[in-house]
This record gives sequence, structure tokens and C-alpha cells, in this order.
Amino acid sequence: MSTKLRAGQKIKLKSVEELLGVTNEESALDIEIRKIQPFKDHPFKVQDDVKMQDLIESIRTNGILSPVLLRPVGFDRYEMVSGHRRMHAAEILGMERVPAIIRDMTDDEAIVRMVDSNIQREELLPSEKAFAYKMKMEAMKRQGYRSDLDIDGTSRQNGTRSRADWELSNQVGESARQVQRYIRLTELIPELLDYVDQKRIQFTVAVEISYIEQEIQRWLYAYIKDNGMVKLNQISILRTELQAGAMTEAKMITLLNNSQPGKLPSSKLTFTEKKLREYFPPEYTTTQMRNVIEKLLGEWKQTQ
Repeated sequence: MSTKLRAGQKIKLKSVEELLGVTNEESALDIEIRKIQPFKDHPFKVQDDVKMQDLIESIRTNGILSPVLLRPVGFDRYEMVSGHRRMHAAEILGMERVPAIIRDMTDDEAIVRMVDSNIQREELLPSEKAFAYKMKMEAMKRQGYRSDLDIDGTSRQNGTRSRADWELSNQVGESARQVQRYIRLTELIPELLDYVDQKRIQFTVAVEISYIEQEIQRWLYAYIKDNGMVKLNQISILRTELQAGAMTEAKMITLLNNSQPGKLPSSKLTFTEKKLREYFPPEYTTTQMRNVIEKLLGEWKQTQ
């Protein structure tokens, strides 16, 4: 295949230097795909969609123009940092090797590079942003970005290092509050997070659900699966009730049903048989009593 390269062939980089932060001394090598493993806990999904088909056709015609970025993880073994979609397309085309930049990186350096190379893609799923932001935030904190700052970014102690969430928000172009909201989504059970990606749960509703314990989240998943979307006011009422005391699945279902927008709460009126016996002859059966009650209620309704 014309897209394959000779083993060990070097490719001079020009157009990809800015993208990968490649120095003048770095060059791409032809690496066997079987020696490359995916990035651990890679948060970005590789999907066989229309865009993947476009990428496959581009590589079929022009080859892989931008080398993937790898780091060594053992003897003649590598971890993919940036380029999972390109490698997937290459595998579909039957390619055995891909052009790659190999760079020594710590775990945290690799996480930051991995997130940065993917986060600017269009149409990222909420789940992808959620885990990407969380992974990079934790890596930045381990690298020395402070977390002991006031909300306006000023330090409560002497020091010049910036607050991690503010720094991350500047880098991804979202507010610090929005970054924290996305990270909250990582507290959802996988089934509910899938519903967020599918737009079966609104983003703001999902953030509220993330504060609820996972057992009740599983009840919520079953409820949404059977009844459709839930609204923000329903989850707010549920969280208030959870703070007040114990919750059962049946109680949660009743609470959600009664708090649906535009629906009046249901009420239950009961009479004991002993109470009803005060108004009927002793020989009357429960069926006879019910028939009389229904008849009298019907007559009463007509007079109103």
C-alpha cells in the first residue's frame, strides 16, 4: 500500500510542529501499530461515524500527514498520547505502521498533552469533557497549581502559582464554574452519563443528580427509562426530601410523579371498614356498601 513507510524511515516535520509542540530536533519514525497501546482511561470516544469515514478516505488518498504522539512505556512498547482516531483509521485500512513522534513524558505531562490535543475538537460529548477536565485538573494540581485560593483567584497565602480550575478554564475557554459542573458529571453512574450524551437528560439536571448517591441514581435511571426526561424542579425536590430522611424507590417514584410540572399532587382518602359499618346494616357486604357509596356520590355530583 502506498501509505506504508519503510521501517525506520524518518520524515521531516513542517506543518505539524505547532500542533504537537515538536522541536526542530524531533522527527517522526515509522512505528508498528501492534506495539502501541491506548492511553490509560482515555476519555475521548473513537467512533465509526461519518467523520471517521472521512478520515479513512483522507488517509487512503494522502497517507497520515500528521504523526501520532507516543511515549515509551517499556522495551519497544509505546502508549498513544495523541492520535487514537488516526491509528483506528489506519487499522481499518490494514496498515501495520504509523508515523509517530516518540517523546519521554511523565504521567501528568502525558495527560495534559493528551487532553490538549483533543479538547478543541468540535462536538465533544459531555462525558468526554467531564473526564478530560477532571484528568487534566488533577494532573495540574499534582504539577503544582494551587487549590488554596479564593474564588476570585487571589491567594490566601503568599505565593504566585495560579488556581488550577481558573487556569484550566482559561485554557479551554469556559468559566471556572462551568468546568466544575462538567467535572461533577463524573459522579454519575455510567447509564445516566450515557443519557446525558444522548440528550435524554439535560445538562443542568445531570449536575443536580450527580450529588445523589449511586443507589438512588440507579432508581432514577430506571424511572427515566420508563417515564422519559425529568425536570430540574423534580430533582431539587428529591434532593430536599433526601436531606429530610430515608428514601425508598416507591417513595421516590411517587415524589417524581407528583412533582411533574403542571400536575397536581395526588391525594389518598381512606375509610376503615369499621367506620363504614356505622352507616350500613350489619348484613351488607363490602360490595353492597361500595355500590351504595358510588350511587350516592353520583347523585351528589349531579346536584352540584
